[in-house]
Amino acid sequence: MSGPRPLVPGGSGLAQLRATPALLADAGDDTVVCGAVPFDVAEPGALRVGTAEFRNVGAIPVARARTAPLLAGSRPVPEPARYRAAVAEALRRIETGALAKVVLARSLELTALSPWSVPQLAGELSARNPMATTVAVPVDDPVDPAARWLVGASPELLLRRRGPSVSLRPLAGSIPRSADPAEDARRGEQLLGSDKDRREHAVVVEAILEALRPFCRQINAPEPELHATPALWHLATPVTGLLIDREVTSTHLVAALHPTPAVGGTPRSEALSVIREIEGLDRGCYAGAVGWQDGDGDGEWVVAVRCGEVSGRRLRIFAGAGIVAGSDPAAELAETGVKMRTMLDALSSR
Repeated sequence: MSGPRPLVPGGSGLAQLRATPALLADAGDDTVVCGAVPFDVAEPGALRVGTAEFRNVGAIPVARARTAPLLAGSRPVPEPARYRAAVAEALRRIETGALAKVVLARSLELTALSPWSVPQLAGELSARNPMATTVAVPVDDPVDPAARWLVGASPELLLRRRGPSVSLRPLAGSIPRSADPAEDARRGEQLLGSDKDRREHAVVVEAILEALRPFCRQINAPEPELHATPALWHLATPVTGLLIDREVTSTHLVAALHPTPAVGGTPRSEALSVIREIEGLDRGCYAGAVGWQDGDGDGEWVVAVRCGEVSGRRLRIFAGAGIVAGSDPAAELAETGVKMRTMLDALSSR
């Protein structure tokens, strides 16, 4: 966003989502609500009122980086050993039947000698990840030089509403890509046949279908397929539905869906409780929802993954992994490292 925009009233992310339809009903035809909802919807939201140009989630000028700022330091939060221990504890709780899946995240905090450029980060992410949705939205007042910005390249569509039609594309289950075409294809087939990854994916899809059923008279969810990003193969299911009531807007649906088990876990309340207890990380808007809604109730929202939080010279890069029975702590740590490559590659000088 270029320039200040008023925040949607309500404070928390959930309250802002609920306030959006009434706010837009009294606004002009060219008005949209856009921005970010945090992972924990009880935390302050960052949805703002803008004009139709902000349908592009990152409506700021973008520029390819000539050189990245020089690094002054880096710090993993939590430390790798603590992350592996948290995964082991999550597996213990899964074995007791307390929950079926929980997503545990970690971060890498980078401090540069000069401020990070949001337009340059967004430009590099867009160029390197053309099939993803580039996001660049302010979490704080964007005119404040110390404002935090959420910047990333999300491969995951949380929800799109166009009239009575809704579509989603949840991702869960992944494996690193290979530069060798034959090995890369083999890994994709390995993911499609992985019992552990298909179970993880099925948990996500079933929770989404359960959340959609009260709103839709028809839902279609085919078998999962492969979805490629530069770094990873993912299992993806293209879900579509038809709304029963046209008064149900995209923000109504986001409030019902978010956070999905792709970023939280299942059962939802138990998984969120475990995350708060053992993750050791302030996610902020990471793994939240980023997007827009117009006065007709149409909108498009992506899951805030493959992203970082920028504030001056500080950049926090996030990644998470879905923990289910059969997960391995060392492998999950490695998976989060691969996922961080999306942001880290964008810091490379060309």
